Amino acid sequence: MLQHAFKEWAVICEALARGTQALILRKGGIAEVAGEFAVEHTRFWLYPTFSHQQKDGIQEDARPLLEHVEANRPLAGTVQLQTWVEVDGVYSIRDELTSLLLSHLHIWSEATVAQRFNYRTPGLFLLVARVYRITQPHVIDESPAYAGCKSWLELDHPLSTDGSTPVLADADFDIVKRQLSLLLAPTAYA
Repeated sequence: MLQHAFKEWAVICEALARGTQALILRKGGIAEVAGEFAVEHTRFWLYPTFSHQQKDGIQEDARPLLEHVEANRPLAGTVQLQTWVEVDGVYSIRDELTSLLLSHLHIWSEATVAQRFNYRTPGLFLLVARVYRITQPHVIDESPAYAGCKSWLELDHPLSTDGSTPVLADADFDIVKRQLSLLLAPTAYA
């Protein structure tokens, strides 16, 4: 059972759900305390959003995925929660070049990563995301309490994770973790 959710572009949620990427880059939402991101939960639902999502915000070869997500958008006023994350590590990235060297591990465009990195104080957080999928999505109503530019939501009630399976096999997830460790080990924090 999980009651917390993390808002992210729907296309990124789909990339995570397919195992195309296993990391989340975050700066912080406008509605967060001082605009600063904090890892408030280490297990949470992915809450797909369509706000701010844009074609130029992702790499060109990921655009068919965006088209798929847009074509399969849930009914207005509802959200489908089918994947959840267990955070396996957190990095604080303080060098823009390092953030750009990760492009083979995610679908955000170089311009989006640079923009997020340089917003207010330079830097980004990277969450290593072990993603799980349930067999049938939970369809919930979009509540006004869920609106706004914030990363974290507390859902009205906990939702079952029964029947979850990892999106990536253990060996594949370990490869991603090793790549991140090699690229980011000097920037890790507890």
